Amino acid sequence: MERFSRDHQWIRVDGDIGTVGITDYAQSQLGDVISVELPEAGRKAAAGEAVAVVESVKAASDVFTPVSGEVVEVNDELARQPTLVNTDAEGNWFFKIRLANAAELGSLMDRTAYQAFIKDSA
Repeated sequence: MERFSRDHQWIRVDGDIGTVGITDYAQSQLGDVISVELPEAGRKAAAGEAVAVVESVKAASDVFTPVSGEVVEVNDELARQPTLVNTDAEGNWFFKIRLANAAELGSLMDRTAYQAFIKDSA
């Protein structure tokens, strides 16, 4: 299952683990990414909480978790090679989170609804 937030994060869920990253739209708005700060494994966060930071030549932006839970893994490769966000935003995840409440996924958009959302926002 793949869902999208209004904050331009995506989440792909397998069982009780969600893999989270930023959308291609988000990276295109940021421009060239120069740094990624990831959360620490074990961190607990509520849906909508800022847990990571992406810094680009334009600005620094928070990355919010679309669901509540505990961070179980981070993609250290992004910290070493932040430009991966620009080359394939939806193929390079930021962190994995164990869902505390799967019902929160219901408030997120599917790809079609997200595409309409960003079109309406433009």
